[in-house]
Parts: sequence; structure tokens; C-alpha cells
Amino acid sequence: MSRRRRIYEGKAKILFEGPEPGTLVQYFKDDATAFNNQKKGTITGKGVLNNRISEYLMVKLGEIGVPTHFVRRLNMREQLIREVEIIPIEVVIRNVVAGSLSQRFGMAEGTVLPRSIVEYYYKSDELGDPMVSEEHITAFGWASPQDLDDMLSLSLRTNDFLTGLFLGVGLRLVDFKIEFGRLYENEEMRIVLADEISPDSCRLWDVKTNEKLDKDRFRRDLGGVAEAYQEVARRLGILPEGGPRDLKGPSTMQ
Repeated sequence: MSRRRRIYEGKAKILFEGPEPGTLVQYFKDDATAFNNQKKGTITGKGVLNNRISEYLMVKLGEIGVPTHFVRRLNMREQLIREVEIIPIEVVIRNVVAGSLSQRFGMAEGTVLPRSIVEYYYKSDELGDPMVSEEHITAFGWASPQDLDDMLSLSLRTNDFLTGLFLGVGLRLVDFKIEFGRLYENEEMRIVLADEISPDSCRLWDVKTNEKLDKDRFRRDLGGVAEAYQEVARRLGILPEGGPRDLKGPSTMQ
């Protein structure tokens, strides 16, 4: 494999220079982190599964008109994406009380919310990804009011669609995190869904048993993390034949 220029490396992915202008190659690692990188580990085959799951969900969202950075999957661990200017805000959509929401307000996990709640967090591991308001976001220039309107609209559409999709395979979409980027094409700019959508960024519970099938199994030392991710892929009908092969992945030489 030819040497590729590494653009960025995060906790779960590496971005390489793409084969054509305006593109990047997104490589999914097996590394797992929690609590703002304080807890670290490796989940064998996670990158393969997240690549497939995120591809599937991004394609489905594209089919209903939600713009994304996704172009196509290249192999078991890599996908071709459009290069975007990432907005440094994580958008969290909550449908059921869990995680930090439960801790902040002393509410029982599993309580169904009267309506979906949208929260914003500033992307900064050093600061612990603090929650921010729309006022912070616009005042500090992270996004314009129009950007925020677009992000909110796309977030709610994504939530509505994914809630139904997962419910159809016996999974409850408890909450999830998404990110957005600015895609520049000719003289135009539009907001598109970026990063990934996978059990790393979603809380998914079995509808009947409330079994956790997401990264909470890693956060809380519940065990069976890889098996939970495989179960999500299996229910979506995309588990690679014979399980998540290519466990080491292709070379990531710079």
C-alpha cells in the first residue's frame, strides 16, 4: 500500500488524505475510550463493525435527504468521505433518561422523556466536553444562528428516522451523539452530518429486556462488548459473513 499522509488521529478513527481533492479516507480503529479518554481499552473487531454500521446508517439517512459526508466504503475498516470543516459542537439527542442525564438530575435510568431533548457540548477533551448553550455557540463564533437551525433540524430528522429504524429490529434508541461539518462546493456552503453513527456514539437497548448493546458495556465493565456490537450489526442485517474478519485491518502507514 502506498504511503498516505495522515491528516488527523482521534480516539476511534484516523483520517488520511483522500485519493482525490476534497476527500479523506476515514479509518476505524479498535481502540475504545470512555470518560473523556480517562478509560482506555481495545475491542477486537470494533473498527470493522463500526465501519459497516456507520456506512449502513449514513446511506439510509442519505436516502431520506439528510446530507452526509459519506461517499462509499472502501474496505473492511475504511470509508471515503468528503472533507468538511468540522463544527466543534457535539449534538446529543436524548429520548430516554440514561448516563449523565440521570446523574445530573437524579432521575431513574430508563425513564421515557416527554419529548426528545437536544443538548450541545463543546468538543474539547481538555475541558471535559462542557455543555454549552446556543448563546455560547453563536457568541463564540463556533456556529452561526443559521448553522444551528440547520443542525437542529437535521438532528431531529435523524432522530425520528433512526428511532423507527432501530425499533424495527427490536432496539430502543435511548440517546446518541452526532457531529456536523461545513461542506464547501463551488461558492456554496451547506451543513452536513459528519463523523460516524455506531454503538460507540449511540445508546441502544433491547426493546424487551433493556439489555445494553452499546459502548456502555465498556464504560461499566459489563463484558461482552464485541458481542453487543455484533448483535447490532446482525439485527441490521450487515454482519460480515463469518463475523468481523480483518481484525488487524489494512496497513495504516503514513
